Amino acid sequence: MMEINLTRVDYAQVGATSPKSLRLLPAAGKTQKVAVGDHKGIMQIFGIRKGDVQSVYKTQPGPKITRLELGGPVDGVRERVFIASGAEVRGFTKKGKNFLTFDTNMSEPIESIYVEGSDLLCCGKFMYNHYKDCKDTNFFLSGDQVSDVICLPSHIVKTLTPILACQDRVLRVLEESELLYEVEVPGPPVTLSLYGGDGGEDGTDVLFGTSDGRVGLVQIERDQPVHTWELPNEKRNGGILCLDNYDITADGVLDLILGRDDGLVEVYSYDDSGEPVHRHTHTCSESITSVQCGIVGNPGYEEIVCSTYAGWVMGLTTESKQKSAGADASILTVEGKDKIIGLRSDLEELQQKVMSEREKYQQTAQSTTAISAVPSFYINDKFVLNREDASYTLSLELQMPIDNVLLQSDVPIDLLDVEKNSAVVSYSACHPEEGNFLLATYRCQANTTRLELKIRSIEGQYGTIQAYITPRVQPKTCKVQQYQIKPLSLHQRTHVFDDNRPHNTLKLTGQFSQAEMHSWVCFCLPELPEKTPPGDSVQFHFMSTFLDTQLECNYSKGIATFRSDNISTISILKDVLTKEATKKKVRLDITYDINDDSIPYTLNLIHPKLEYQLLLAKKVQLIDALKELQVNENSVDFLSPEYRQILVDAEQLKLEYKRQPCHLERLYGMITDLFIDKFKFKGQNMKGRVPALLEVLDNYDLQTLVQFFEITQ
Repeated sequence: MMEINLTRVDYAQVGATSPKSLRLLPAAGKTQKVAVGDHKGIMQIFGIRKGDVQSVYKTQPGPKITRLELGGPVDGVRERVFIASGAEVRGFTKKGKNFLTFDTNMSEPIESIYVEGSDLLCCGKFMYNHYKDCKDTNFFLSGDQVSDVICLPSHIVKTLTPILACQDRVLRVLEESELLYEVEVPGPPVTLSLYGGDGGEDGTDVLFGTSDGRVGLVQIERDQPVHTWELPNEKRNGGILCLDNYDITADGVLDLILGRDDGLVEVYSYDDSGEPVHRHTHTCSESITSVQCGIVGNPGYEEIVCSTYAGWVMGLTTESKQKSAGADASILTVEGKDKIIGLRSDLEELQQKVMSEREKYQQTAQSTTAISAVPSFYINDKFVLNREDASYTLSLELQMPIDNVLLQSDVPIDLLDVEKNSAVVSYSACHPEEGNFLLATYRCQANTTRLELKIRSIEGQYGTIQAYITPRVQPKTCKVQQYQIKPLSLHQRTHVFDDNRPHNTLKLTGQFSQAEMHSWVCFCLPELPEKTPPGDSVQFHFMSTFLDTQLECNYSKGIATFRSDNISTISILKDVLTKEATKKKVRLDITYDINDDSIPYTLNLIHPKLEYQLLLAKKVQLIDALKELQVNENSVDFLSPEYRQILVDAEQLKLEYKRQPCHLERLYGMITDLFIDKFKFKGQNMKGRVPALLEVLDNYDLQTLVQFFEITQ
């Protein structure tokens, strides 16, 4: 396979950008023009001529632009620009003429739009509205937050088929105002795109990207979906914010281009079976909000045009920018000389502006009428649960460099290592008795605009993490962001439930409304919609990312039932829901049914994880002794194959052990909780037997452990 070489070229700096707010206009000459909208409310169209950015059109500042899409006649050229800000959609021609200003009257700000001929699809956080020729035609209220909207090409499929990407790991396929069916995907979908721009041969192929970094292709057939392929996120890279299809490798087959929120731009080629194979990665320091492929900077050279959260518009071009100057390196082309002269004059002009603004600021500061203003800044943050290692990723991104971040927690948490994190961390002494379990300061290197942290919580212990973010600006200012650690924080929404497992049941009855119970369940579990879903009763399913146990929540007015194969999950729910009901002065009648078979079942689920961690800890303890033997004997031939392998994998084992601090203690803690909770439901206090349990765990054997749980007192 031919190697891909991409070189970064910066074109423009605009305001902060939202995902999918940059588009390339169809080629009208040798190169394509770029349309981009930002948080200052400015939409601009520009092109590149002889290396210089030439503006075609620029709007006045206004409300923040949340999405920019292209539209045109069905099966025609999409060369009209549509932007969404607030509840308004505006349309512009490729020359910048404003031909449409349409107030949708939506009660929520528009988060995403899609244009198909004279059909305009708009989505707020939960609402979907379909307008035909600016007339309100269809409406749908989603059960969870909507991240993106798209529709199948109507000239191929013949009917308008909108698809909503929703936070509950589902794509909702609509027909007019009705839900046709739901497609479950492996993570919360964030972005949608038609495969090849037209949905493939049948117009039904849709690509999706998720917030936990997965990507997949699904065929939206009339009756049911067909999952074609899914790409896992084995390297635990950032979430997918945007994707595109384009033959960047020039081999006659489309490639898949991904933009991630950790600054990675990836190129995948499709193999003979139609599945993507990784070809190239380019690393930026800011999250990539849009990727579009075409010919922009120079005729004849394809490139990936990207926008970043901080507002950089750049190209990753296939044109080589490293040209040899031969024997005489002083030779420069006339074009090169002119460019250097132009850059020097621009630099001098900027220096003069900075000097005059500085003087003006000094004079104002010394005057008696001076008013001190705190500089305002926005934080692009994400707090998301990763299924692979049962940890939360907290990412913080600013438009300006970050000076430091102080992390404070009133709940016990572990901070895990993040390889791409270059910040220096220092810990301060805490007093847990005062409700302070963690104080950590991250000091960032110069020009760091994005910081990523990994956090692991303990289920049953809930509270708040506070991040104090200080950017490098004068005067000094700081913003506080809060993130909730929920009682069942390591549970993730799922749409499957195995009824064959042995379950424990908790039933609550009382004078509570469905909305009240929903708010209490939201307090306990992550990934739930703020609004109470429509209908007389609600059902949610969850899976524990740490233990693979499951939970079913069923509730309606006055009655709520919870089922889980993990007795500790039921115990945590009982304690927290009782506490919340007491706060609201609502009396609850509680009944529970404990299935003793669930204990060995849960212990069997924990077994492979515990065995692996014990083996890993044992191997790491042996490394130093084995290395000493190796030095003394100058050979490892006398060692058993198992010990030789430990020496070969030494660095990898140490790294894995370092990446998972306290993993073994966590598993011990969960088994201890399981033991205490089992007998708590029987009205017995077994805390005195915990030392004996820990002794059994130190000489771990599954059968002995199961027998220990079966003791009665």
